[in-house]
Amino acid sequence: MKITKLLGHMQCGEKGTIVSVGSGPMREDMPEKTGLTERLLEMGLVEGSHVEVLHEAPLSGDPIAVSVRGTLVGLRRSEADYVEVLEDSE
Repeated sequence: MKITKLLGHMQCGEKGTIVSVGSGPMREDMPEKTGLTERLLEMGLVEGSHVEVLHEAPLSGDPIAVSVRGTLVGLRRSEADYVEVLEDSE
């Protein structure tokens, strides 16, 4: 069974396919949603792309490093929560 979860809630080593960008919860401490969505898309986080969480900061686990479209991208977990991912089944 495939599970959809937010990229910001994925752990190191988890993989999946991006199903939507910009659908995460709005937070007061976040940049304007459209600006963030644009930035995520420009970094290659687009629907249909395969993504893998490669690293997370020690202790807090924030930020994370993800591989997407052959590029290593660093994101705060709060930003990654705007990316919805369909997890790969093992």
